[in-house]
Amino acid sequence: MDTSKNTTWKFPATFWIANLVEFFERAAYYAVFIAITLYLTDVVGYNDIWAAWISGGFSAGLYFLPPFAGALADKIGFRKGVILAFSLLSIGYLSLGLFPYKLSVIPALVIVMIGGSFIKSIITGTVAVTTNEETRARGYSLFYMVVNIGAFLGKTFAAPMRINIGIKSINFFSATMTVFALIIVYFFYKNSDQRGKGKSLKETWAGFMKVVSNLRLLTLIIIVTGFWMIQHQLYATMPKYVIRTVGEHAKPEWIANVNPAIVMIFVVLITQLMRKVRAVTSMTIGMFIMPFSALTMALSPVLESATGQSVSIFGLFTLHPITIMLIFGIMLQGLAECFISPRYLEFFSLQAPKGEEGLYLGFSHLNAFLASFFGFGLSGYLLTEYCPDPRFLTAAEKLHAYDNAHVIWYYFAAIGMISAIALVIYNVVTTRIDRKKELE
Repeated sequence: MDTSKNTTWKFPATFWIANLVEFFERAAYYAVFIAITLYLTDVVGYNDIWAAWISGGFSAGLYFLPPFAGALADKIGFRKGVILAFSLLSIGYLSLGLFPYKLSVIPALVIVMIGGSFIKSIITGTVAVTTNEETRARGYSLFYMVVNIGAFLGKTFAAPMRINIGIKSINFFSATMTVFALIIVYFFYKNSDQRGKGKSLKETWAGFMKVVSNLRLLTLIIIVTGFWMIQHQLYATMPKYVIRTVGEHAKPEWIANVNPAIVMIFVVLITQLMRKVRAVTSMTIGMFIMPFSALTMALSPVLESATGQSVSIFGLFTLHPITIMLIFGIMLQGLAECFISPRYLEFFSLQAPKGEEGLYLGFSHLNAFLASFFGFGLSGYLLTEYCPDPRFLTAAEKLHAYDNAHVIWYYFAAIGMISAIALVIYNVVTTRIDRKKELE
């Protein structure tokens, strides 16, 4: 009997265990991350600016550290690395719930950041070593699906917990998720022995220095940072913006879920449609969609002036105009991501020196690292100016405090448009340089 048709579905047990614990980790992370700025202001007591910088630093670390955590995991073995990771995550999340104080929160976030960095490198590494040429494409598609399902459900659970129990409860939920994962790893995760097969910390640092000293790559990273700065506003600006303008009953967690839903529905279709198009062309389309996502969010006063403060949706339920425009804006973000994300790594690798693509790809997410710092940091100042914390307002100030809150999105629309135009210029310039070299 010919079983060749089924080989793409055959994976070792370690593959499935890795995906299961990745589900728990993503649910834990996104449940906390969607509410992190709210937690830092409403529970810990930071102002919007400090909350933004702390959250941005936390997010930035999660994009910067994985190559280094992966190098260490290669030395100690994947099993020890993943046990260490989930132990750190459990301690970090539990600490956030038990000790919501300024002196303890930053160390707790650093612990979560380090643990999460190990997970990013180890789980993707496990998928790599538990698949072969036949099963790799299917394996990574399953992994990507699990990541999105975990992120979706984590944010879905976070909304009722925040509203009915309190923001601190989300940290305990996340700690429970990572403890479950730790137990599963301890009893069922078999080591994929990679010790000594990866890069050393010294080699990893050398790779980082090569990337940041490569002007072509560094320019691309900075340009695409504009896309991610807007994308990060799902977590930096949107939660406080919608709660302060619509009310405490608003569910930013569910609004943010529009993004992964759109990606899961359309990414395969869009990637298929763009398969014969150059990577930079697909990315450019997405980059030009992105500013319109922010512009759409800024247009809520137009809808509100036409409909009032509630809009009936097919007679089934009502939504605030701000919520509706956020949903439409985030839908556009999701579509933009479908054009950009699947092709970014391809385009990035084309800018790297021949034969060193793998080395450079290890730091391909430096754009998200920069976007975390600058996207969150800018958010704190914009919220303070246009959508301030109601705890610091008088009754009279609250009456008109949020009249211009939508202006925040004009700033990000401008950033997105500048980035899109910059990518077009970048492509023209680099293409001319490459053609000139070919003629020499």
